[in-house]
Amino acid sequence: MKRLEAAAAAAFGAVFVALSFAVALETTLRKVFNISLQGVDELGGYALAVGAALAFTVALVGRAHIRIDLVHDRLPRGARIALNALAACCLALVAAALVAMAWYALRDSIALHSTAQTPWATPLWRPQAVWFAALALFALVALGYLARAAWLLGRRRTQDLEQEFSPKGAREEVKEELDDIQARGAVQAAQAEPPR
Repeated sequence: MKRLEAAAAAAFGAVFVALSFAVALETTLRKVFNISLQGVDELGGYALAVGAALAFTVALVGRAHIRIDLVHDRLPRGARIALNALAACCLALVAAALVAMAWYALRDSIALHSTAQTPWATPLWRPQAVWFAALALFALVALGYLARAAWLLGRRRTQDLEQEFSPKGAREEVKEELDDIQARGAVQAAQAEPPR
């Protein structure tokens, strides 16, 4: 799962770095030479919408959605378990609502042959289809997590439920960072060794 998170982060980073260069070039050309690349802001909007939708999934898998762990950690165990199950349920409901809204927007764009109000006049169903697919992935993962939480609760495996669905605490995050630093140090040491 760490590799998936790292690959997604690298892809998002590359897209947004390229986009920042395009925006800087567009701004410079417009101010200095009165020339426009046309459509950089449009591409930026699409990249942001799809990137955010995919980031929802990455955050869910990495247990990075924000919850108030200061309060969570001080609650009795039963309350923590109930809140973790409720959080999984609410997140699945929000994901389902988002994908439904995206579907309505996509359906209307197809029916009305809507185009972007930009020089490119992009048919809106194209970027909206990618956005819908990214949100559908989030909804599927969120529903899978809800099913897993319900299964664990039904089997009375509350220890597993608490471990898999609690927000990451400061200790766990520090341990992950230290493990990551140690792994990178081992890789760098192996690369620094001279060949035999």
